[in-house]
Amino acid sequence: MSGLHCLVTGASGYIGGRLVPELLGAGHRVRCLARSPEKLRDHPWAGRTEIVRGDAGDEGSVAAALHGIDVAYYLVHALGGGSGFEERDRDAARIFAEQARAAGVRRIVYLGGLTPAGIPVHALSPHLRSRAEVGRILLASGVPTTVLRAAVIIGSGSASFEMLRYLTERLPVMVTPSWVGTRVQPIAVRDVLRYLVGSAGMPPGVSRAFDIGGPDVVTYEEMMRRYAAVAQLPPRFILRVPMLTPGLSSHWIGLVTPVPRALARPLAESLRHEVVCAEHDIARWVPDPPGTPIGLDRALELALQRVREARVTTRWSSAAVPGAPSDPLPTDPDWAGGSLYTDRRELAVEASPGALWRVVEGIGGENGWYSFPLAWAVRGWLDRLVGGVGIRRGRRDATRLRVGDSLDFWRVEEIEPGRLLRLRAEMRLPGLAWLEMYAEPGAGADGGARYRQRALFHPHGLLGHLYWWSVSPFHAVVFGGMARNIARAAQRLDGEASTASAASGASATSAASTAPVRAEVPDDSRPPKHGRP
Repeated sequence: MSGLHCLVTGASGYIGGRLVPELLGAGHRVRCLARSPEKLRDHPWAGRTEIVRGDAGDEGSVAAALHGIDVAYYLVHALGGGSGFEERDRDAARIFAEQARAAGVRRIVYLGGLTPAGIPVHALSPHLRSRAEVGRILLASGVPTTVLRAAVIIGSGSASFEMLRYLTERLPVMVTPSWVGTRVQPIAVRDVLRYLVGSAGMPPGVSRAFDIGGPDVVTYEEMMRRYAAVAQLPPRFILRVPMLTPGLSSHWIGLVTPVPRALARPLAESLRHEVVCAEHDIARWVPDPPGTPIGLDRALELALQRVREARVTTRWSSAAVPGAPSDPLPTDPDWAGGSLYTDRRELAVEASPGALWRVVEGIGGENGWYSFPLAWAVRGWLDRLVGGVGIRRGRRDATRLRVGDSLDFWRVEEIEPGRLLRLRAEMRLPGLAWLEMYAEPGAGADGGARYRQRALFHPHGLLGHLYWWSVSPFHAVVFGGMARNIARAAQRLDGEASTASAASGASATSAASTAPVRAEVPDDSRPPKHGRP
């Protein structure tokens, strides 16, 4: 069934960001509900969708978003959301269910978690228990509802895949918790998306939960061994120890992988019990084409291929970290009379503004932060020790950024292409912090560029003020060094581009006598591969 009007909540998240283009490709119209619509503006599909501002917990904005909708996708979870997340999930689901019924929505589709058979609800992990409750609320809404229940989702950038990948790649010898022997039924993200899109066309009489999974039932230990084989790594030695609780496991995962402890804990807790599909009834309404569901090895191959080709469209970190600040902005007038500490740096750069911008946009991840790598690494480790995201989230794309991207322990808050990159800190801090970088034309007759940089900090309480003054002596090294090294990298990039252009021109001149070939200037739109000076 095509031509439906679909609402997608959670479009800035891992699954939602991939579902939208699939729905568009199936011929549906899509409206996205987002707390921060600007986070969606740089997605390739943004111009083909309607994006409305609102919060799943706000009755008025949910009602407005559901007006005229045929199928509503509910992809909102408070994973790692701190105390009270179960109540927030419950309240948001009730609001959505009530407003969907009032708006005459024809179907609700919800992606939840696969719960273990025979385990009482009170014995489930808090996050699995909450997801199951949300499914029950939506099914009781009076609107025909499809609840898809998945265990481990395997896809490039998924939290489960990243956890599996980093544990296996970084630890040839592993001391693991006993839950690595628990059986699970992983599913490829491609199949999850196929079931989500197909659920839109279910007949009105179908309103129930469906277990979805791939063809393989394996232990987590076997998944690690099979990942090692697919990635062509030496065999891994795995030793299980029973004393590693989910809490201790989350610390261990947080130290070894980019997945922060707040997210690692619910993932670890969900693996305490066997999660295997009890049925495959979904195939009656969403038939499986040949070769599907995709097997584990093929799912791992596809995910690895995307990572290696830098074609990861969304990541687990696409959604904001729970508890990370979202308001206000450093440009808001509300700062009048408040404390806002600022570290400013400004330099003339003997390079084109375009070269300077390419360096700025390529910052972070494998390219580094252009100053005192040890200081950045230590700050990242300290953040992880207190449950933060640390500096190892890296980049979604090696050369391009978009609003909403995570960038190590920052998030891209604003981009003005060719001019401004503003990052908001998501590390654990006693306050709010931003880093702004500007690439502007030079003011002199010789042209060139001017680089401006601002680090801003709004302290919370006395601890925030003490934090700023304790780290400010290091700013000359960290932020001053960053500004100088970014300028040098831009000059080097501009010089390399000029040299390549001259060489290309010389080759074209030489070849012109034998063939009418038009010389092309090499594409220098990519930043340098290694940003550290």
